[in-house]
Amino acid sequence: MQETDAKPPLLAIKGLKVEYPGRLKTFVAVEDVALQIRHGEILGLVGESGAGKSTIGSAIMGLLDAPGRIAEGAIELDGERIDNLGAEAMRRIRGKRISMIFQDPLTSLNPLYTIGRQLTETIRTHRSVSADQARRDAIALLEKVGISDAEHRMDQYPHQFSGGMRQRVVIALVLCTDPDLIIADEPTTALDVSVQAQILDLIKRLAAERNAGVLLVTHDMGVIAETATRVAVMYRGRVVETGETQQIIHAPTHAYTKSLIGAVPRADVKLERFPRVDFIEGSGKPAPQFDVRSHWLGQGGSATSPERTVRSTPLVEMNDLGMRFITHRSVFPRRRRYFDAVKDFTLDVKNGEVLGLVGESGSGKSTVARVLAGLYRESAGSINFDGKALGGQDGRREFGRQIQMIFQDPYSSLNPRMRVDAIIAEPIEHYGLAPDRRERETIVANLLDLVGLGQDAGRKFPHEFSGGQRQRISIARALATRPRFLICDEPTSALDVSIQAQILNLLKDLQEWLGLTMLFISHDLPVVRQMCDRIAVMRHGKLCEVAETEALFSNPQHGYTKELLRLMPRL
Repeated sequence: MQETDAKPPLLAIKGLKVEYPGRLKTFVAVEDVALQIRHGEILGLVGESGAGKSTIGSAIMGLLDAPGRIAEGAIELDGERIDNLGAEAMRRIRGKRISMIFQDPLTSLNPLYTIGRQLTETIRTHRSVSADQARRDAIALLEKVGISDAEHRMDQYPHQFSGGMRQRVVIALVLCTDPDLIIADEPTTALDVSVQAQILDLIKRLAAERNAGVLLVTHDMGVIAETATRVAVMYRGRVVETGETQQIIHAPTHAYTKSLIGAVPRADVKLERFPRVDFIEGSGKPAPQFDVRSHWLGQGGSATSPERTVRSTPLVEMNDLGMRFITHRSVFPRRRRYFDAVKDFTLDVKNGEVLGLVGESGSGKSTVARVLAGLYRESAGSINFDGKALGGQDGRREFGRQIQMIFQDPYSSLNPRMRVDAIIAEPIEHYGLAPDRRERETIVANLLDLVGLGQDAGRKFPHEFSGGQRQRISIARALATRPRFLICDEPTSALDVSIQAQILNLLKDLQEWLGLTMLFISHDLPVVRQMCDRIAVMRHGKLCEVAETEALFSNPQHGYTKELLRLMPRL
């Protein structure tokens, strides 16, 4: 009798199967999944891209993209089935009782509306309050998720916020409705450790104080270790292991779970190579062979020796660099408002080294990268490249080929209408690095082989590749100009640990083979420790500390650096 009267779980998924019918065959995305989440519990759902994690979240919300459908099983909320509800009934539950934090905050926000309008509209949709009260509540929510000067920022648009701040706004939107169940789909993917710690602490407080259940979808095992009560591990649409967090982390039973945990970058010691997830098909294949003396890339002047050499002379020098953006335009100079993203920034990157640049979201890391790449024109200071001034059109034209950038989001940085071979060939043709079309095609084929995609990949379009494969295309395109200086702006932040290991090992190999100088921007401190020779720490547009990697991790000097290391998630 006791069992019968027991309170049902907040969420119960029973034998769920989600499929996508096609013209030739039906693709099964999720099969025979059974999960439970109780009030106040955080269930971590981990697995590789394509494992079906986000599909489960979409199925719970009733947001499966057509022609996707629930073929078998049931989804229950507080004991009541919701997967068979009509559109109007589901709309009443969605947002009010179940809310979702999406992975990409920019696509979750309307670019035409201010942040304040989006928050107040959400509040008034679900609660009967005045416009003034809704605004006060919205400001309080922004302050709660850690956005400073909330009253002023209410009147700004999503594009005026950094990635981490946009994610905080999305979480504030979720809090507007005080939901029973929160589905957090990779909520900390693009966040630095300080913001990530705040967001994870906020999620834990929501579960504890509001008795809300949380489904935390992530590929970051460190986040799981810090946050989740229980963990479910998915592989190819099925749950292969479920258990308490400590049991999964320290004593996993399934081979896939063991591989996932083994591939997490070490935070306590520096290794030569990133561990591979050998359980995943293709992830354990050997690196391509490369001979710097005979390969086209090695004939461009950047590769002096197959042995890695770090020289004392700087390749890049930034002196009192400043970057100012106008936030309020006016014909009257005194009424104009400015934001200094980078101020008095002085740093050099030595020839042949990998310099890491870390700091919280909005600290100015990406702004520095874009100034170096010529995408922004600095407002103050100067940049020297190989002893010569980089300012002005002449300087950019002279050194543009030698400075290339790998962006955080490989999909938005690739032209979706161009084939991969044309994308990679474009800079080769622009800089006249090959005498004819046949030579260009040979170079493109060699580059695709070098990054591990194979020559056949050139005939496809970017949307036909996974995130990790698209990042390899971006690397091949960046290498196509035979650069000396490579800027990597969060190149693996959205990738699974196994794909991340492949990409980072590839970058390590390229750096050693070609003697490249690299600026490596990341919020993932364990990755930075493995990749970099020195680390520079930024905050509020200024430089806090620069030190050798091991010295910074073992004996940080600045208080902000100490705080970053303290907040770093650990298994």
